[in-house]
Amino acid sequence: MALSDTGIRKAPHPDKPKKLADGGGLYLLLNPNGSKWWRFKYRYAGKEKLLSLGTYPDTSLADAREKRDAARKQLAAGIDPGAHRKAEKAAGEERAANSFEVVAREWHAKQSKSWVELHASRIMLRLENDIFPWLGTRPIADISAKELLATLNRIVDRGAAESAHRVLQNCGQVFRYAIATGRAERNPAADLRGALPSVKQTHLAAITDPNAIGALLRSIDGYQGSFVTKCALKLAPLLFVRPGELRQAEWTEFDLDKAQWNLPAEKMKMREPHLVPLAPQAVEILRELHALTGRGRYLFPSARSPQRPMSNNAVLSALRRMGYATDEMSGHGFRAMARTVLDEVLHFRPDYIEHQLAHAVRDPNGRAYNRTAHLTERKKMMQAWADYLDGLRAGGKVVAFKSKVS
Repeated sequence: MALSDTGIRKAPHPDKPKKLADGGGLYLLLNPNGSKWWRFKYRYAGKEKLLSLGTYPDTSLADAREKRDAARKQLAAGIDPGAHRKAEKAAGEERAANSFEVVAREWHAKQSKSWVELHASRIMLRLENDIFPWLGTRPIADISAKELLATLNRIVDRGAAESAHRVLQNCGQVFRYAIATGRAERNPAADLRGALPSVKQTHLAAITDPNAIGALLRSIDGYQGSFVTKCALKLAPLLFVRPGELRQAEWTEFDLDKAQWNLPAEKMKMREPHLVPLAPQAVEILRELHALTGRGRYLFPSARSPQRPMSNNAVLSALRRMGYATDEMSGHGFRAMARTVLDEVLHFRPDYIEHQLAHAVRDPNGRAYNRTAHLTERKKMMQAWADYLDGLRAGGKVVAFKSKVS
């Protein structure tokens, strides 16, 4: 007789495993511990086999019969139900292992070894916030350009078109990595060229007029905030390194007697070591600062913990308190200031300037210059720059901009 739910519920616990047959190869296996397992017995290629169909009551009698009937249809079609299930499970595990998030994290782990920490964390944050929630579990090979665009448009709709372009670039890198590792055949990000709203190129605010530079330097001298932040403000125009490089500067990187700052490759955007010659004006500021923070790791430690550097907004916030708006001056603006004036006013060679900015500068054979390239000339340039800033600060003679000969 066929089984019933009432009969199953009233069945006593046996002393040893007992089978309750339902018909068509389906039976319920009762175990002494009280568990009840559905089994489907069948023959395939002359061999008797068993297929587990779940446990009762999680899998009801009706559900078990439905699964039995589906297995019998597979047998009629010449398919082994057990082998078919194993193949489906393996395919599902493979798809999960090749999901966009899994591949993206693998790509990020490999690439981040050559990135600065801040850059690496920003990229992962973009993916975690804007891509993984919608595409993270999808097999990377199945993601279409339409799906990717719909996800990117969520970023555009919140008014962050520029971020959408950056995320698209990162996704393209992930897809190219998937292709290279055999987990995808094409890059749907490449199909979205021109699909996102264009973004107007904007430049970080910078003061480049000599008279305005002099006023800024005098404002820095009169800054009423912390001494550590004031030193950072004074050094920013003299050294014109990237804001992150300045705030994370460590005392072990400085040789004040030799008047130089050696930045290790892992801190640099281009992953190349960099040398900054220090004019006497910079050394004087550093010696004053050393008396306060020289026993610690960082030149500019956080006010909350000396084990961490100052906030990346410290200099920017100080500029705002001094009255400089976001469209007037930024932390990166000191680099643009130096680049413009050293070229247009003091007429130093562009390659000296670019090398001191730690930009990618190549020799005639296409090789990257080492950190000591043109060091003598760069020392002279940094000294001339410091002297020029002193003149502007004092309100002295200002050298007018000269138009470049075309």
